[in-house]
Amino acid sequence: MKLSGWGQYPVIDTHVQKPKSLKELCDAVIAGNTIPRGNGRSYGDSAIGKTNTIDMRNFNRVLEFNSETGLLVAESGLLLSDIIDKFLQKGWFPLVTPGTKFVTLGGLVAADVHGKNHHKDGSFCACLSWIEILDKNGELKKCSRNKNKEMFFWTVGGMGLTGTIVKVALYLQPVSSAWIKQETIPAKNISHAIEIFEKRLETKYSVAWIDCSTKKKNLGRSLVYLGEHALASDLRNDKSLKPLETGKHTSINVPFNLPPFVLNKFSIRIFNKFYFWLGTKKQKKLVSWNNYFYPLDRLRNWNRIYGKRGFAQFQCVIPLKNALCGMQELLETISECGASSFLGVLKRLGDQEGYISFPMKGYTLALDFPITRENLELMKRLDQITIKYGGRFYLAKDSRMSSTVFKNSDPRFINLRKFIDENIGHTYKSVQSERLDL
Repeated sequence: MKLSGWGQYPVIDTHVQKPKSLKELCDAVIAGNTIPRGNGRSYGDSAIGKTNTIDMRNFNRVLEFNSETGLLVAESGLLLSDIIDKFLQKGWFPLVTPGTKFVTLGGLVAADVHGKNHHKDGSFCACLSWIEILDKNGELKKCSRNKNKEMFFWTVGGMGLTGTIVKVALYLQPVSSAWIKQETIPAKNISHAIEIFEKRLETKYSVAWIDCSTKKKNLGRSLVYLGEHALASDLRNDKSLKPLETGKHTSINVPFNLPPFVLNKFSIRIFNKFYFWLGTKKQKKLVSWNNYFYPLDRLRNWNRIYGKRGFAQFQCVIPLKNALCGMQELLETISECGASSFLGVLKRLGDQEGYISFPMKGYTLALDFPITRENLELMKRLDQITIKYGGRFYLAKDSRMSSTVFKNSDPRFINLRKFIDENIGHTYKSVQSERLDL
């Protein structure tokens, strides 16, 4: 079966197993040379095995929920969207969420995802109570900060290489409404955007859309979106009658891969100008949870806008002391090459718990580029700039980095490899782990 990540690049021919019982899952694991896969929303080849891949989506049950503490126990194949559908109406919402709700709990743990509130609440690790892992011998191990601690912290952010996550126990946060108080602040350039982030660190959620087609004094022109959960008392009219409901969410489907000429530097530049202008019009408003956290989910199969060849996402984080200089050089390089990213996202990250998770205190920039020879060469240049400023890369988004670049940017994974050699063996392998020599 041919599989790819969300970027539709690369495409790998692999054997896919879809176990329905714990015994079938054990048999698939013991056979070795495999990797677990959730809903396929990592962008590259991290959830694809060269020869075997285990599809975990049949393990999707809610097992327990404590309505006093917000502790949810569920199987790892459960989608975040299903959790929101079931528990938001009861006044509970995920503490940490990425930019899509169509991800599984196992994937959230394996990538240790971060959200728009990392600077305050940390990564997904922060909401975990414990996880249950199936080891290479088919034995279940419960792991937490107090039990099997080493396995817990090497698994959180370990990209599925330490074992198959079967169950996840996580805390949800209480909310009194399904609405977000959003404030939009235009930033004239990247320096101004970072200044806004630093002045508003007490705001729970912050993220910036960034225009990568700008130059000189407008380099990195942005719209910074700040957000707080609205209280029921903040709502007016019909919203106040049912504060935990926002009505039906409509979406548009991209039915097929668009031709390459649709998304080009000219169309992206026009879109960016219009989007920035639109963002300056209404600076404070109430928006639904879906529109604030998951704007791209409203465009189903949006990855098809990049065409049949797919796209690659470049996402790095640069430490705080070097962030402005590093971001300026990254954006200048993109501008010099005449490249533009349809999607550019800037976030402020905070301190990070965990052994090998992506975030560090600083700024992360995520950019999407259609797969072309020129763009692949550009991303190699961006790799070197990131390393120059002490940054590192997000494996959940990677599809094309070299092992040399990765090792130069993130020596922590040498210790992961040592842990795997000594405790696990090479039962779990992904195309990415082999490409990066993990």
